[in-house]
Amino acid sequence: MLHAQDIHVSIQSVVALRGLSLQVADGSMVGLVGRNGAGKTTMLRTIMGHLKSTQGRISFDGQELTRLHAHERAALGIGYMPEDRGLVPELSVEENILVPLWVSKTLKSEARLEFIYEVLPELKDMRDRRAMLLSGGQQKLVALARAMAVGTRLLLLDEPFEGVAPALSKRLGDVIAGLKGSHVSVLIAQSDLNHSRKLVDAEFEVERGANLA
Repeated sequence: MLHAQDIHVSIQSVVALRGLSLQVADGSMVGLVGRNGAGKTTMLRTIMGHLKSTQGRISFDGQELTRLHAHERAALGIGYMPEDRGLVPELSVEENILVPLWVSKTLKSEARLEFIYEVLPELKDMRDRRAMLLSGGQQKLVALARAMAVGTRLLLLDEPFEGVAPALSKRLGDVIAGLKGSHVSVLIAQSDLNHSRKLVDAEFEVERGANLA
C-alpha cells in the first residue's frame, strides 16, 4: 500500500530525515517509533506532501506521490491527524470534520458524516460546539474523526495518545482498534507503543532521521 524508500528531508538547511524507509501493507497497522525530534512528524508530513523530500521515493498503491500536491494525495484516500490537532478553533466540531470533505470531488459529505457519527457518537452530541471550547482530549477525537472522514485507504496518526486523559486515551485506542482488519491501513507515530503495541503488525524505529537497525 505505502512504500517510502531512502527519504531525505531538510528543513531550513537542517537535515531532518537521512534515508528513512518504511512500508505499510494493505489493511495493516504499523508503528513508527522514536523519541521526540527523531523525525516521525517530518516523515508523516512528507508522506502527506506538507514537506518535500530531496531524495528518495514514496509510492501509494503503486502511484508515485512525490509528483502530487498535498490535496491530490488526500484525494487518494489518505487522512492525516497531526500531533497538534490542527483544528480551526472558530469552526464547530462538524465543520472541522467537513473541512477536507468540502474540497473532495469523490466523497459525499453526508455519507462520511454518518459513518463518523456511527463510530464516534459522542461527537454527534457536540457537533455544534466550537472547537475552541473542547478539552484537549475531545479535540483529539475531532482530529481523528476529520482524518477518518477522508482517510478511506490510509490513516497517518501523529502521537494520537499524547497529552490525553486516560479515559479518552482508551476511547481513542478503541476507535483505532476498531479499524483492525478493515480495508484501511494505519501508520501510527509514537514515542513508544505502550498504547498500541497490541494493535500493530509491524514497527519501524527511527533515530536522528534514519532507521534504527
